[in-house]
Amino acid sequence: MQQIIYFFQKFKYFLFFILLELIALTFTFNNLSFHKSKFINSANSVTGGFLTTLSNSTEYLGLKSENKLLSEENTRLKNLLEKNKSVNFDIDSTVMDSTKYHQNYTFTNAKIINNNYSKPFNFLTINKGKNQNIDKEMAVINSKGIIGITENSSNNYTRVQSILNKNSGINARLKGNDFYYGTLKWNSVDYNIVQLHDMPRQAPLKIGDTIETGGKSTIFPEGIPIGTISKINKGNTANNQVDVTLFNDMSNLGYVYIVKNLDKEELQFLENTSNE
Repeated sequence: MQQIIYFFQKFKYFLFFILLELIALTFTFNNLSFHKSKFINSANSVTGGFLTTLSNSTEYLGLKSENKLLSEENTRLKNLLEKNKSVNFDIDSTVMDSTKYHQNYTFTNAKIINNNYSKPFNFLTINKGKNQNIDKEMAVINSKGIIGITENSSNNYTRVQSILNKNSGINARLKGNDFYYGTLKWNSVDYNIVQLHDMPRQAPLKIGDTIETGGKSTIFPEGIPIGTISKINKGNTANNQVDVTLFNDMSNLGYVYIVKNLDKEELQFLENTSNE
């Protein structure tokens, strides 16, 4: 104990200097967006390589379940191509055109190499970045439904804000219904259940109804699955919050698609001009 006290007494000025440097760097990264962006990009690059190695070492164990998911997705897409004539899906160019909302989307496959789901503010890391034309505010989905929205990219990796994040707010609706929309949020209690807020009181909500993306944003295409209603607040209040059990097991995620809206900049420019 005396040696520890002596050490601090001997180097107290140097240790005080280090403390001040850490405080200064913290203020710099938190308050200056340029420095913060550079720091995050560097951190993504350093940790990304380690996470990729760790992910590859455990990937083999999940091949059976991944193959099952791929088979199910192929079946679903074949049925979609045959039955849903309102959506044209070009497999070669990976562009989906929704004739109703006049939006074109491209899809880029990626793998999740890090996944958090037990905190109030959860993020994922995927192994695609700016070199693959991945940028912020792009939808991340898989064959079962939505996963999150890209937040920040380095050259080869991207941080994704999970739907299991208290800052997340996604436009959603009853499946196939163009009248009743709400906002999907998470109360940080159960990683299998999210909450749908602000649904109109007259909305015909029933246990077991499917909730999907509403298409009223420039990020998610309409009709992407989310989950099913598992609980409705009693009294049908103005808030009308309902619990939605996710189709995805957010604790067990593998391969994903990053969705880019080709009309996003044009739509945002038009909306910003209209608001001036």
